[in-house]
Amino acid sequence: MKKLLIAAGLLAAASASAYAEDVTGKLVLYTSQPNADAQATVDAFTAAHPGVEVEWVRDGTTKIMAKLLAEFEAGAPKPDVLLIADMVTMESLKQEGRLMAHEAADVSAYDPAIMDKDKSYFSTKLITTGIMYNTNAPMKPTSYKDLLKPEAKDKLAMPSPLTSGAATIHMTALTSNPELGWAYYEGLAAQGANPQGGNGSVYKAIAGGEKLYGFVVDFLPIREKVKGAPVEFVFPEEGVSAVTEPVAILSTAQNPDAAKAFVDFLISEDGQKLAASQGYLPAHPGVPAPEGFPARDQIKLMDFDPAKALEQDQADKMKFSEIFGG
Repeated sequence: MKKLLIAAGLLAAASASAYAEDVTGKLVLYTSQPNADAQATVDAFTAAHPGVEVEWVRDGTTKIMAKLLAEFEAGAPKPDVLLIADMVTMESLKQEGRLMAHEAADVSAYDPAIMDKDKSYFSTKLITTGIMYNTNAPMKPTSYKDLLKPEAKDKLAMPSPLTSGAATIHMTALTSNPELGWAYYEGLAAQGANPQGGNGSVYKAIAGGEKLYGFVVDFLPIREKVKGAPVEFVFPEEGVSAVTEPVAILSTAQNPDAAKAFVDFLISEDGQKLAASQGYLPAHPGVPAPEGFPARDQIKLMDFDPAKALEQDQADKMKFSEIFGG
């Protein structure tokens, strides 16, 4: 009930807010958001822009991109706007000339590190990856290096970068850190880590006590801890990586005005409050974090260059496979 009241309040605020331009027509959205989040996002946007009808398609980022690639090859891409998991995928589309810049977008409140300098794509939240541990574990880690201690031997769970976009970005951030590098992943392999699957399976293994420590996206343990699960999430002293769920307008958009209004809504304070009400860490530093999260200024983001990550992607995954025998 509390979430419904918050959502209703946000809808009312959005309706009364300063999205003054009169946009109309059909807007086609492809998104990797969970269904309930996507519906809430569309509802809030159409409350602010009642003249727009949003048609949306939801699937995982990999499947959404496969669908979109097929449409590119057929010469008939359908979406006006994309809202997907990671900046590396957006960087690839940008380099292929598939995205339309939105130069009027106001990103003045945001950390420039999470926004494309050419305003081709825009981060809408911070889904960070750090350390999760079971509260029955003998050690309370504060650093990534703690997972190399004897207490963590054969007690580690990790998602695989071969299947998880968040895990890929986490691998890139950690191996780019001069104090960690590939030697750190070699150390994890020596500890008996066997990365596989996605974040959900890692959460279950640690929450269930099958494993005690690992890497996972923040909202899974933070949400479940509030409900009584025996888990903790740590923002390590070295920092966290982040999937930023960026939004972008396709260069082939049929309704660019509505697409720009959609981007403007997501990065507005109203749009960021909606993300927080859904349990995510908002990208806007002025919007309070949801219950269980530290304040935004207490969270250190590790350096991450999407263009460099895209360039190194295949080599990094091959290196990972060599280390873990994948």
